[in-house]
Amino acid sequence: MPEGHSVHRIARQFARSFTGPPVTVSSPQGRFTAGADRLDGHAILQARAVGKQMFLEFDHHLWLRVHLGMYGAWDFAGDIAVGPISPAERGGRVVGANEDSPWSIGAPRRTRLRMAESERLQPEIDVWPPEPIGQVRVRLLTPVAVADLRGPTACAVQTVEEVDATIAKLGPDPLVDGEAGEDAFVANVRKRNVAIGQLLMDQEVVAGIGNVYRAELLFRARLDPYTPGKDIPTDVARELWRDWTYLLGVGVETGQMFTMDGLEGDELERAKTSRDDRHWVYHRTGEPCRVCGTPIAMAELVGRRLYWCPKDQV
Repeated sequence: MPEGHSVHRIARQFARSFTGPPVTVSSPQGRFTAGADRLDGHAILQARAVGKQMFLEFDHHLWLRVHLGMYGAWDFAGDIAVGPISPAERGGRVVGANEDSPWSIGAPRRTRLRMAESERLQPEIDVWPPEPIGQVRVRLLTPVAVADLRGPTACAVQTVEEVDATIAKLGPDPLVDGEAGEDAFVANVRKRNVAIGQLLMDQEVVAGIGNVYRAELLFRARLDPYTPGKDIPTDVARELWRDWTYLLGVGVETGQMFTMDGLEGDELERAKTSRDDRHWVYHRTGEPCRVCGTPIAMAELVGRRLYWCPKDQV
């Protein structure tokens, strides 16, 4: 499932490549025809991401809400932004950023780009507009760019009041709520007698964290995933939020979930191409902990796989 950094990057792609001109909106699959008809011919004014949800504001006070869920993805084509990201758009300190990489958004290039949990360039296009491929729920088309949405959990036209109601149900997002989000996160955690490993995946507690960031944040904090939120000291909860803010910024800038700091040389190059070489514990069941050598444990927690080190996270 795409986590918060991916959704923020997708929102930036829309802001840079789709705001301004009227947009032709259609539903090649046919499952969003009524919604497409309401949006067709309107201009996109802004794109917002909150946690794992994205909101596109169209003129005439209409919004398109999209939640990619487990299998959703956006495919972009045309004069889309691919290349270096500007300093003003950086959400955190650079860790292993590569200005020529396909996961750093920047100068437009006439190509294809798939954006979901990961990002990858596709063959350049030679026909405009390109034909929809597969089950496209909604297509957004301008004279120079196209975006195709496939497999979302949610895709709906909303009013501003409905958007506000949707966002009100979400926990804080560091890139939306700033310092106020820290206080809200700490309060949300410390008032619950629920395992922190479960709370971090609850989008009403904190928005944007998925299975990868959950495991990595808990390891970086050396927290037992089963510790009840009410038993976590306030200063530890604050550090957990600040680390999430940092990792989210890194993810937005690089397009990848780098959760190991200080990588250099060959280690950094491996991390850029292999998920297994950029995480402390995620997806490493039975492998030795990178710190103490204890085999990494895995268990099911609320239907999702949880990874942790039984020795270091106590």
